[in-house]
Amino acid sequence: MTVETTTTGILIIIALMALVTLATRWGGVFIMSFVRINPRIESFINTMASSVLIAIIVPMAFSGDAGAIVALVTTAVIMLVSQRALPAIGAGIAAAALIRFLLG
Repeated sequence: MTVETTTTGILIIIALMALVTLATRWGGVFIMSFVRINPRIESFINTMASSVLIAIIVPMAFSGDAGAIVALVTTAVIMLVSQRALPAIGAGIAAAALIRFLLG
């Protein structure tokens, strides 16, 4: 299937991606409504969230540019010090922006 890269084609692609995203999110909630949450399943869900984050972060740590690496280090340090995710993420974004601005 080919979609022309006209304005209409792009809007169709965006709408399809939105529908697929909604279907997977709502589908997961629907399926999990039939599952009894016991300690083992709760542990799996908590671990899964961490493993997804690690799968995204580790490649950036090894192959990212200076901005990505500084952002990761800044976020980790602020998170360890403050134990609060939002300030750590904000500091990481600011650090990446600053490094990329300074290095061009």
